[in-house]
Amino acid sequence: MAKEQTSGWAAFCVVAILALFFCSSFLTSAPARAQEAEQAQETSNRSAPDETLSKEQLSQLVAPIALYPDSLLSQILMASTYPLEVVHANRWVKTNRKVKGKALEDAMQSQPWDPSIKSLTAFPDVLQMMNDKLDWTQKLGDAFLAQQADVLAAVQTLRERADEAGTLKTTKQQKVKKSQSYIRIEPEDPAVVYVPAYNSETIYGSWPYPDYPPYEWYPPGYDGGSGIWWGPGILGGLILWGIANWPDWDIDIDLDRYNRFNKTNLTDRKWQHNVAHRRGVPYANHRLNDQFRKEGQRKFAANREQFRGRADAGRKALTAAGGAAVAKKAIAKRPAQLPAKAGKAKAKQGAKARRPAGPKNTAFNRSKGAKQVRAQSARGKASRAASRNRSFASRGGGRRGGGGRGGRGGGRRSDIRVKHDVVLIARLSNGMGLYRFAYNGSNKLYVGVIAQEAVEGRAASRIA
Repeated sequence: MAKEQTSGWAAFCVVAILALFFCSSFLTSAPARAQEAEQAQETSNRSAPDETLSKEQLSQLVAPIALYPDSLLSQILMASTYPLEVVHANRWVKTNRKVKGKALEDAMQSQPWDPSIKSLTAFPDVLQMMNDKLDWTQKLGDAFLAQQADVLAAVQTLRERADEAGTLKTTKQQKVKKSQSYIRIEPEDPAVVYVPAYNSETIYGSWPYPDYPPYEWYPPGYDGGSGIWWGPGILGGLILWGIANWPDWDIDIDLDRYNRFNKTNLTDRKWQHNVAHRRGVPYANHRLNDQFRKEGQRKFAANREQFRGRADAGRKALTAAGGAAVAKKAIAKRPAQLPAKAGKAKAKQGAKARRPAGPKNTAFNRSKGAKQVRAQSARGKASRAASRNRSFASRGGGRRGGGGRGGRGGGRRSDIRVKHDVVLIARLSNGMGLYRFAYNGSNKLYVGVIAQEAVEGRAASRIA
């Protein structure tokens, strides 16, 4: 007996040691496996194909706007990063075409769009172009976010080509300022902005990238020929606040114009993409998605903590103002509530008090003759029978028929006599017609079968 206990204890110890060994192995290997998975993900990200666009692809994207005034070009590049809001703003402009100037500036204060989107509402043709070419808009915006300097460099390359072709000149609509490193384009009158339109195949000379033909869009009334066509002048005012910062190859903000137009107090001159105005539209590549998703998560967490801070401050202020004492007084003055059972008992007592004494007044104890009582009983039976008949008819004549609701028969609702404007639209596989119709007394259209055809079809099948 002692030997059996000793051997049993030894077996138990061996099992326990093995269990501890495997548990420790699992716990120590779990972090290693997590680290290996993380390293594999990093390797996968590094091995992903290069998602940057070539200079040929960037030239293709910026071709239709490279000769726009710098301020308008800047607004378009910023706004293109919010494609969904472009669509919303374009719809608003279509229904508010007469809202301009100061009225437009005031109207924009109540719109939830990014300020760069609001600024383009003064340029309906530009918004229309971005809306019509939404695929182009999104590609342009994603390229600008990922390769801001490269996009601006592509603009300068095309301006140089237009200058060499002799098509980029100072006119009454614009001033062209050249330096050794870049070409600026500004409105001739700072208060009036003209939007150019042109054919890229001719304005830049022979297009050098045949595998990447330029995007094109022409506004209504376009008649450019071989040069630049100008639309009507638009009063810019404070609405254009973007600055193409060519020396640094990025976009800056004219803080005075921006704050006066948007009624804000911005202090950072560098433009920053606001992921909240992206409205859930995915970015073109994994890097952008990772970058701005994390930024959105950080902002959400910060807003949540800010809300918690305000809530805590509110509770403290309430306590400091004697809120707890006020709440206690309100509870003390609240009318007493009876328990559920007590309430029911009280209700029954009230009903008994209101009930008249004596037996219930029925047809048999009223002071009437037997003949009158029998007549009332007969009327009751007839009423109940009529009610049953009406219920039966409304369900459509019997439980075995077809064509009615829930397989209960056609009935009067499928009868052709209660319908009008009956039009045959198709034939079913069993030969029955499928009709469009409206019921008498209504113009609402339905689609279904006709009771008469259903009955004839069943009769024919029984004969066959």
